[in-house]
Amino acid sequence: MRLTPLATALTLSTLLFSSAHAQTPPSPLTLAQTMADPDWIGPPVDQAWWSWDGQRVQYLLRREGETIRDTWQQGIAGGTAARLDGAARTDLDAAQPVLDAQRTRMAFVRNGDVFVRDLRNGALTQVTRSNDDEATPQWSSDGNLVFRSGNDWYQWRAGQGTAQAAVVKAEKDPAAAPKADDLRTRQLDMIATLKNDRAQKEAARLQNEQWRQADPTRAAAPTYLGDDVKIVDSALSPDAKWLLVVTSAKDADDGKAGKMPKYVTESGYEEFEDVRVRVGRNAPVAHKLWLVDVNASKATELKFDTLSGIQADPLAAMRKAAKQDPLKGNRAVRIETDGDGTGPAIHWSSDGRQAAVLIRAVDNKDRWIATIAPAGGDAKLALRDRLTDPAWINWGFNDFGWTNDGALWFLSERSGYSHLYVNDGGGKSRALTSGKWEVSAPQLSNDGRSFYFVCNRKWPGDYEVCAVDRNGGDVREVTSLDGVEDFSLSPDGSKVLVRHSDSYMPPQLAVVNTSGDGLVQLTDTRKPEFKAREWIKPEYVQVPSKHGAGVVWGKYYGPKNPDPSRKYPVVMFVHGAGYLQNVSDRYPNYFREQMFHNLLVQQGYIVLDLDYRASEGYGRDWRTAIYRQMGHPELEDYLDGLDWLVANKGGDKDHAGIYGGSYGGFMTFMALFRSPGTFKAGAALRPVADWSQYNHEYTSNILNTPELDPQAYKVSSPIEFAGGLQDNLLIAHGMIDDNVFFKDSVMLSQKLIELRKDKWEIAPYPMERHTFTHPDSWYDEYRRIYELFERTLK
Repeated sequence: MRLTPLATALTLSTLLFSSAHAQTPPSPLTLAQTMADPDWIGPPVDQAWWSWDGQRVQYLLRREGETIRDTWQQGIAGGTAARLDGAARTDLDAAQPVLDAQRTRMAFVRNGDVFVRDLRNGALTQVTRSNDDEATPQWSSDGNLVFRSGNDWYQWRAGQGTAQAAVVKAEKDPAAAPKADDLRTRQLDMIATLKNDRAQKEAARLQNEQWRQADPTRAAAPTYLGDDVKIVDSALSPDAKWLLVVTSAKDADDGKAGKMPKYVTESGYEEFEDVRVRVGRNAPVAHKLWLVDVNASKATELKFDTLSGIQADPLAAMRKAAKQDPLKGNRAVRIETDGDGTGPAIHWSSDGRQAAVLIRAVDNKDRWIATIAPAGGDAKLALRDRLTDPAWINWGFNDFGWTNDGALWFLSERSGYSHLYVNDGGGKSRALTSGKWEVSAPQLSNDGRSFYFVCNRKWPGDYEVCAVDRNGGDVREVTSLDGVEDFSLSPDGSKVLVRHSDSYMPPQLAVVNTSGDGLVQLTDTRKPEFKAREWIKPEYVQVPSKHGAGVVWGKYYGPKNPDPSRKYPVVMFVHGAGYLQNVSDRYPNYFREQMFHNLLVQQGYIVLDLDYRASEGYGRDWRTAIYRQMGHPELEDYLDGLDWLVANKGGDKDHAGIYGGSYGGFMTFMALFRSPGTFKAGAALRPVADWSQYNHEYTSNILNTPELDPQAYKVSSPIEFAGGLQDNLLIAHGMIDDNVFFKDSVMLSQKLIELRKDKWEIAPYPMERHTFTHPDSWYDEYRRIYELFERTLK
């Protein structure tokens, strides 16, 4: 069946879809269903964890028609899952538990409260019950448990209950002597009553402090850092003796935030929402690091002078060219959330003797891991690892921690690919893994003898759970599931709970022994209608690069039995985020788009989806190929992909289209503006038109800042090339997009008006943000895309 442009609008909502692989026609699939709420597909397993006894797993599923996530439980031998509700929820375990040194108890956070589970008998102890959000529990070697509520820290020990362990305040120390002031001195000298009142207050304060120090039932005294700082984060040693505190300047200017208008509102009036700061409108605020002796209530600032390269300015030449003053002293740094996303980039060893800190330069050209041993009396940061890059340090692959025997482990991209390293004590670090593949999400086994991690050794899109001995050796693959998303080790360390997916299977659960045998598939939450349909299996292809990139991996969708005598119109898809991987054996972020690609194939098209340069999963050089030239290497990859389709799949070069959202929308602009005539049509969804309008954290890494590197923004922003448009363009954008602002599309529209371009249109969506949530909007957007391709590519 082929739709003509005139018939499209009338028949799209009832368009029949038949799989290219089906022996008999399947049940009808409409475009409306393809773009419907994914309830009809079945819910993915969002998160999963072990029960305390290792015989059951618990996991979250979205309730049909709701945003609520229900908790389900299932035995590891298989069988029927049960939803846990009501009173049954009081005995739940939770994700990311931490085990004590003897591996007899685990602590976890559920509903913002801390619990301790005895693994010998299952007894559950509730440590806190509050409306605050407690977090980051950690055991000491001798059984002390510390955790936080905001930046207040507490400790718990069996039989002794919970006590406040450390308090730090961004206030003046009331015990500090006032600054010298002639007028103040004269008043105290002249007025005896003032002097006596002051002396009495000071005596009462000293008496209270003496009582506190002599009374073991009293909480630790607060530590005061002054009223000119803001507390950003903190981390308490598990023995509760030392606290590391991250601060920023109190009145630092973060830059001017934007105001986003909202037109469709409950009030009936226009409303405005505060949104992020643009790139270069002030760099992220620098951090300081303090070491607090909890018992003495004394804070010492830890200087960053020991970090190699801290005074070098990798942007000195650009700064000089821009007639800016050279940097003086150390570069600004930040201590942010670490690789696992659970807390500050600070990890204490279980004995409390050492802490490791991950520090990043604000310019993101350097990342350091330093350690501190506070008990020595002259605590300084000791550099353990420096990763430096003339482009930028990766956003991910920053996990680090301590082995059971006190060695530091960490991920680094120093070889060009993320690998696992161990540093046994200040000397040269040893690589435990190597090769042209990536290590992510490492976990140390409970006994400390092995590391488990996610790897993609066979090809960049094949993800498995792998393992290596803590001292090095051969890497072994524990699973053979192809699409591992994440995993967790059982409390006894004998099994792995794996969340995995496939092209048409949302994330599901399986359990396997750590030896690699005994795989049991636990869940399949797909609905019968979706599961029964025979979808087109994507073909994973390698497109040769004419531009020095080696090969570009792609997913090809085409007819099962292609006709060698005909040419097929081409649609090329561009994934979003830039640094994202869509060519993998996992369930794609773009699952709706994948169904749409099936629909296009049935209607006579062929489709190619590429992991262009900048995509995740291919190492450092692939990621940084776009430094200071966004949209250029990626376009080369798509031009190579089009040539490959023509040479190998019967693609019609004269009838090619391109589309994508976010970064994919940006690339659609670049394709149509910079290579006019190549793509007869393009759909740019939620697109970036001018990178100076995007955020600082992402954009400044790749393009520096507009003031410092204006040329990078000029060659990377589509609006600069809009004069090249000669083909058909659809722009679709949510009007309350707080990621890529709708303003980008409005500005480009004005530019196209001024250039008197005539083959473009814009579709605004008043109630959608960056990712659409309403099926009506999804349907309308893809109806327009389909009509565009039918109108222009056939």
